[in-house]
Amino acid sequence: MKSADLKTNMTPNLGVLLRHWRDLRGRSQLDLSLDTGISQKQISFVESGRSVPGRQTLMTIAQALDIPLRDRNILLLAAGYAPMFSENAWDSAEMTGVTKALKRMLQQHEPFPALVMDRYWNVLMTNEAAPRFFGCFIDMTARQGPRNMLHLMFDPQGMRPFVANWPEVAKSLFERVYRESIGRVVDDRTKALLAELLAYPDVKSDWKNPVAIGFMPTIPLGFVKPTKEGPAKEGGDRVLNYFSMVTTVGTPQTVAAQELRIECMFPADEATEIHHAEMMAEAGNP
Repeated sequence: MKSADLKTNMTPNLGVLLRHWRDLRGRSQLDLSLDTGISQKQISFVESGRSVPGRQTLMTIAQALDIPLRDRNILLLAAGYAPMFSENAWDSAEMTGVTKALKRMLQQHEPFPALVMDRYWNVLMTNEAAPRFFGCFIDMTARQGPRNMLHLMFDPQGMRPFVANWPEVAKSLFERVYRESIGRVVDDRTKALLAELLAYPDVKSDWKNPVAIGFMPTIPLGFVKPTKEGPAKEGGDRVLNYFSMVTTVGTPQTVAAQELRIECMFPADEATEIHHAEMMAEAGNP
């Protein structure tokens, strides 16, 4: 087999890819034409394989369909063009400005936990408070890296036994996976991650269906911290309530920049803020 034939067989079909993204976004060819200023006839010819659009035309279509940068590179390859968006690692030299900003944000969020994750919830960076906080509940050194926040929360050997409102939190985490997925698309690797979470004991399959939970401004993430005074009914156990804020990079132009996000935990009430300070003081220096 000639190399050209091999390349054709290995490269996804451009028309199929564009139809996939257009269907995914619920846009007709006419809708896409109105959004981009590209004729419906030209879009039809591209999808049927009768023509190949210019590089800029293809990127205009990709922008209108809100296609993630990683997948835009695949489109470009399918059309015979070189990729436009760097896929270098998050800690590469070209990401220095971004990683410096992330480190500043992590440091400024002390003494509350903050961490940087990739699109699959793998932890890339943390501030000093994050491992100290989770170390107040479990032995973090026993968990091999790379650490994944979803596995940490769902694992019965992880934080799950300490989550006060576990069913509500689990449902909200599943909902977040869908809501925070890059380009609002759950790719194959994310689907595999969801399957791993569903395989944990006592995790119900219907929890992965996003639902609205009450009318609270946030779903508090409550952690039960046992104290020396006695069981919960005697006021011994203490529940610390938190909520999270998630930040992403604005106008990213590399795949890594688009797929990074920083999550900062905040106390949900004054009592939690007080008890958090006490708990972290007892934990000592990292």
